[in-house]
Formats: sequence, C-alpha cells, structure tokens
Amino acid sequence: MHYIDSKALLTPISLDNIKTLPYYKSTGKEVEVFNSSFKNKLPVLLKGPTGSGKSRFVEYMASTLGKKLITISCHEETSSTDLIGRFIIKGAETIWLDGPLTTAVKQGAILYLDEVAEARPDVIVAIHPLTDHRRELFIDKLGETFKAHEDFMLVASFNPGYQRGFKELKPSTRQRFVALHFNYPDENMEAEILTQETGVDPDSAKKLVAIANKIRNLKEMGLTETVSTRLLVDSAKLIHSGLPKRLSVKVAMIEPLSDDREVVDALCDLANLMI
Repeated sequence: MHYIDSKALLTPISLDNIKTLPYYKSTGKEVEVFNSSFKNKLPVLLKGPTGSGKSRFVEYMASTLGKKLITISCHEETSSTDLIGRFIIKGAETIWLDGPLTTAVKQGAILYLDEVAEARPDVIVAIHPLTDHRRELFIDKLGETFKAHEDFMLVASFNPGYQRGFKELKPSTRQRFVALHFNYPDENMEAEILTQETGVDPDSAKKLVAIANKIRNLKEMGLTETVSTRLLVDSAKLIHSGLPKRLSVKVAMIEPLSDDREVVDALCDLANLMI
C-alpha cells in the first residue's frame, strides 16, 4: 500500500488533524497530482491491483483536504438509480430521495467509485457530464440538471489486470480522467509500512515482505490475484497480537489466495522455510 509522507503534501494541515489522518506513505507524486486535480476540478482514476492502497489513498486525501468522502463499492448490480436517487413512498406521500452521487454533487463531497468497471453501463453514462467541462448531473426522473458544487470531486478506481471483457473501461471513459497508477512498494518501503501500520517488529516485517515478493514472482501457480500489501498488513497484525508467525501467514496471506489445497500447501511450505 502506498502511505503517508507529510513532505509531499501541498495542502497545509494542522497538528490536530495529523492525529486523525489515515496512515499513508507516498511512493511517488500521487499526492501532488491529486491536490492539483482537485484545484482544477478534474476527476481522477486510480489504476492498480487489489490491496495496493487505492482506497486508503482516497481516504487520506479527503482527510487532508477536509472534505466529506462518500464511497460506493461498485458491483454488477450497481445502477445509475442507486447513485442518483429514487422516489419513495413515505406515509401518504411520494418523495424524492437523493442518492450518494446527487448528495456529493450538491454538498461538494468527494465521491469515490471503487471498482467502477464492475458497475452497470448506465452508471458510466450518468457520470459522463460530471467528468468534463459541464460538471453537471441530469436527473431525468425530476427533469432537472444540477451544477456540481465547487468542491465536488469524482474519483474512481479499477484493476486493469483483473477486469476482462465487459468489465473493461472504454478508452472514451478513461480519457475523461487524470489517471494514477498504483503498484506495490519496494521491499524497504513495504516493510516500513508494516511496522508503522501494525507495530510488528522490523525483522518480522522484512520476512513477510520477502515471502510476499517470492509468491508474487511465482507465475506458474496461476493465481488470479497475488499477495497484496493489505494481506501483509493483516498478517503483521496477527503476529503483533501474539499469533504464531507461520499460522498468521497461512490464514492471512496464503489461504485468501487460493482454494486449491495443493497450491495452498505448496505456498505454506515455501513460507515456512522463509519464516
């Protein structure tokens, strides 16, 4: 996961706010890019594998900017109605209830569409007018168009290595966003993240990262997803809480990767040799 480097901040924050910020360590210029995109009212697309810090980064940036964050975890049933809103019956009345997208547009919040490519196509159609110079949302059920609040920002993420076929974002959609690529940090930085995030000892952190990198390079295993920094953090938390290291690695790092017992056993043997 990419995490906090206060030197990279463009937006000043008080000492009181630092205590409550999500932990994040920058690995590049993503903080500067996000700040500049916010100032220029440009939407941002975060691309990268599962567990590489995309969601944490958005949480961190919303905190540093002092903006409300509304997160939508998209799936194949997520529709534009879910985002925009709907009429509901309340007593003897029919009233309109704003969805999270409409709320964010009106209030000037940051709307984060996590795994946006998983959503139904009508979601992409609905957000298009918000991703160009118009910055407006048309609600056909109300027959009204709403201009986005000055502070409204649209952020979306997807995993280009996982999405296939109908789950791929069209080039015409991707080109509406400023894009940031996320990947796993280098070994030293990833080990530092584990110690800062979980309190695990540096030696254990280095061993966890070494195991992760070994598994990440095992192409012949045919894993759909590899070891994410999120899985490393979970393993480190278990170790720090007193669970045996090998058991922590097995249940938090290896078991989530596969249901194939031969693959799991082989990865456990590998990890046990290294820890």
